[in-house]
Amino acid sequence: MREELIGLAEAAGRIGARYFRSGALAAGVEEKGHLDLVTRADKEVEAFLQEELQKLYPADGICGEEGASLRADADRQWVIDPIDGTFNFVRGLPDWAVSIGLHAGGVPVFGVIHAPIRGETVSGGRDLEVLLNGVKLPPLPPLDRRRGVVAVGFSADTPVERELAALRFIRSELDMTYRHCGSTAAAFLMLAAGQVDASLGFGVCSWDVMGGLPVVERLGGVATIDWKAIGLRQKLDYLAGSTELVERARPILDL
Repeated sequence: MREELIGLAEAAGRIGARYFRSGALAAGVEEKGHLDLVTRADKEVEAFLQEELQKLYPADGICGEEGASLRADADRQWVIDPIDGTFNFVRGLPDWAVSIGLHAGGVPVFGVIHAPIRGETVSGGRDLEVLLNGVKLPPLPPLDRRRGVVAVGFSADTPVERELAALRFIRSELDMTYRHCGSTAAAFLMLAAGQVDASLGFGVCSWDVMGGLPVVERLGGVATIDWKAIGLRQKLDYLAGSTELVERARPILDL
């Protein structure tokens, strides 16, 4: 399964990269809401992923950010974000990614994230070790707050006051710093690679996190999401990282 899904994510990334590098983005950009964009590339990549996943797993369901929805009652659901970080993508910033995650038995079980401009692909899950560009990754490292970094991501409708409260908590209560990379999937890739210590999101959806959660959990990380209480198309807040950091930082979700 891993090789098929890596190949699929990388093929999808090549479609997106052609748009990204050609400068042909402006004509295909639509607004879903204020600071919330969708492009022709998003739609083409999602259509490609849906078609190929149907061929590979015809009995499974599909749930995609741009509307893909097949067999919603199936136990196995492929949850896809064709271009996570569309705002970055439109502005020519490098941190965007293709994310594919498998949700089965009520939980995330496998994920692959491909970041074309970074040239990185991470994959893994409950029954598969985590590989980054074919190299096995070690467990998440112990927290060193002297160099601690939280990757943050806030939906466009998150109140500014809540964003500022979260950043203040990271700086004052955790005594750490933060980075806003603009792509939840890219943030999970960085978390898996040990480049950041946690990923925090307000107002995200299942397709933002489904590719990354199985990877991080396989590396010994934890997340705050209760999938029994959250539907695949519901917005959610989450914190993911090492057990120590998530326990220490959990109050940030109540701000």
